[in-house]
Amino acid sequence: MVVKCFVKAVNMLQSVFGMSVPVAAVRAAFGVSRSRGTNVLSSTSSWSVHLPGRSPPGMATMASRCVTLDDINPNVKIMEYAVRGPLVIRAGEIEKELAKGVSKPFNEVIKANIGDCHAMGQVPITFIRQVLALVAYPPLLDDPRFPEDVKQKARDILEGCRGSSVGSYTDSPGIEVIRKHVAEYIERRDGGIPADWQNVILSAGASDGIKSVLKLLICDVGGKKPGVLIPIPQYPLYSATLAEFNMEQVGYYLDESKNWGLDVSELQRSLDEARKTCNPRALVIINPGNPTGQVLSRKNIEEIVKFAHKEKLFIFADEVYQDNVYAEGSKFFSFKKVLMEMGSPYSDMELASFMSCSKGYMGECGLRGGYVEIVNLCPQVKAMLLKSISAMLCPTVLGQTVMDCVANPPKKGEPSYELYAKEKAEVLESLRVRATMVADAFNSFEGFSCNPVQGAMYAFPQVKVPSKAIEAAKKAGQAADTFYAFQLLEKTGICIVPGTGFGQRKDTYHFRTTILPQPEKLKEMLQKFGDFHKEFVKEYK
Repeated sequence: MVVKCFVKAVNMLQSVFGMSVPVAAVRAAFGVSRSRGTNVLSSTSSWSVHLPGRSPPGMATMASRCVTLDDINPNVKIMEYAVRGPLVIRAGEIEKELAKGVSKPFNEVIKANIGDCHAMGQVPITFIRQVLALVAYPPLLDDPRFPEDVKQKARDILEGCRGSSVGSYTDSPGIEVIRKHVAEYIERRDGGIPADWQNVILSAGASDGIKSVLKLLICDVGGKKPGVLIPIPQYPLYSATLAEFNMEQVGYYLDESKNWGLDVSELQRSLDEARKTCNPRALVIINPGNPTGQVLSRKNIEEIVKFAHKEKLFIFADEVYQDNVYAEGSKFFSFKKVLMEMGSPYSDMELASFMSCSKGYMGECGLRGGYVEIVNLCPQVKAMLLKSISAMLCPTVLGQTVMDCVANPPKKGEPSYELYAKEKAEVLESLRVRATMVADAFNSFEGFSCNPVQGAMYAFPQVKVPSKAIEAAKKAGQAADTFYAFQLLEKTGICIVPGTGFGQRKDTYHFRTTILPQPEKLKEMLQKFGDFHKEFVKEYK
């Protein structure tokens, strides 16, 4: 029985991932060992299962499992997160192979699949790291090497912590002084439009805040599941979370021919179609766009606000890339600012706006800091939201600390200001240069087209895949863009994410790549990419 389940698992993983899955890894996951001299997938092999506190080797059966693939939450089985999917798993395996001296046509894996700034060589902002050092180890407050404004910020944060320690729990919505600083930041950003600190909830990255608010909408009405409108292409957090929550994904297409613009008529088409099978309750907007890199104009935002008001949709404004705007003529406008300036009835609409310390110029992905500002939420619903997040106790305090550094950075005249301003400007200028470099490079490749990267940290080019390659992909059991991406990884070490993971129009093929590799590394990556593409086209033309 164990062998059959084990073999079934190997076959299933190979089918799902469209690639060879190391049997040893699955064997380890099953707690299965194999006697010497037996065939790995032979049903006559001698196998045993080692379960702590259970029967000795040779005695346990699968019947002793309390949880199996057949009886887990079905929503967990269907959810997918392309950014960390099978390509990334294979990239990790290749890194281990390189470390063991296995010969490859490259000497490193370039992970252009995810917006992990520091992993790609971005240098942390000194002010942020100094504050983190002091709150984590308060005796450094006496160290003369740290500027006085850094010390004062650390003291302010520690005073907001129980026991003056970042190791203590905070209030579930976060430390009060940091929430107040975030509200002041929002007011400055939006030209003086008031922000109530009690409507600011700190979170473990924007993702945590998004999931917390989405949970409020899980309610069948009139026998129909709740639906959420999300852009296609979209950031896979949304499709994965909607699957996990058993909510309906309602995709609306961005217009690639208009720099990934958002057409309200497409929103209407998508909504009308969805209402036949579900109850759409919210509209997700990602601005600047991920994976598409577009920046919405104010006029476009006004049109979207009017549409959401007409159709009674809760707006989710994913604005984590608000600092990342590069293209001439592009400017970030927050949804809150626009709808408030539009006046009644739009200024009375429900809105949740999300921000993170993982992106921007900070890039502190691993520290998990972020916030959500809830606007015009029913007081009783707000109470339910606060009750819900209290079950998770509190977001990481170091993440809250980073968010405070972003919301309340050094001011002109303070000791840390000059270095902080210089480092911030250098990061953003370098990203601007790389955004142009990536789009120009892809547009020079045969069969490629890439819209300008107006903002965010990604390009989402379209590639014309030769018909022979499409046939080869079918034989391999893969989508054509996935096939292309695996070939790229195996031959160059470059890891990207196929457009399939984000959604795309039928019979088009895209992929997402970050612009995050440092300039010299990015040049090298684009050169390798171009060389690979020439050979790929030559092979399958």
